[in-house]
Amino acid sequence: NILFTPSCTQALEMMSMILDFKKNDEIIIPSYTFVSSTNAFVKFGINIKLIDSMENNPLMDIEKIEENINSNTKAILLVHYAGFSVDIDKVLSICRKYNLFLLEDAAQAINSYYNGKPLGSFGILSAFSFHYTKNIQCGEGGMLVINDDKFLEKSHIIQDKGTNRHNFINNMVKKYEWVDKGSSYTMAELNAAYLYNQLKEIEEI
Repeated sequence: NILFTPSCTQALEMMSMILDFKKNDEIIIPSYTFVSSTNAFVKFGINIKLIDSMENNPLMDIEKIEENINSNTKAILLVHYAGFSVDIDKVLSICRKYNLFLLEDAAQAINSYYNGKPLGSFGILSAFSFHYTKNIQCGEGGMLVINDDKFLEKSHIIQDKGTNRHNFINNMVKKYEWVDKGSSYTMAELNAAYLYNQLKEIEEI
């Protein structure tokens, strides 16, 4: 399930709202990343635990993850810098061991793979970027991927200003109303139209 957003930053913000982190909750994030990866969580009061890069690789040193986990740790955010990934199988095993959410910042990883499976399909939530600096772009845009259906309805509510308008459009309710926190996280139609034609040519691009 995917939702197109005004930016990848806002897709990351939606992650924070969907998972409803509490005060003192922590998320593990690589230290080598763009500011959006941290801002999207700090904005909602979530504490950040940064893990440095490997000695000869800019990606997170996953050997240091377990020593940074404590009772407040709730999630690990992997950042697939330049379309590369760490050993995701190992990170998934850590998440299962400590009951943590795996999230993916796949801003630079569209059409990139780990063991034949697309990056962005491992975490329960993943964010992609269509900023003009990316290979596939629409000036400014993003995408939230929801890989766990239990978060889908809440994602729609948060994206549409905290209303259940999605259910109304799909004839599930007679009228829509405000039901929860949310914001305006929907991609503009002109951006979507520009992006659509880029996505059709993704292999060639």
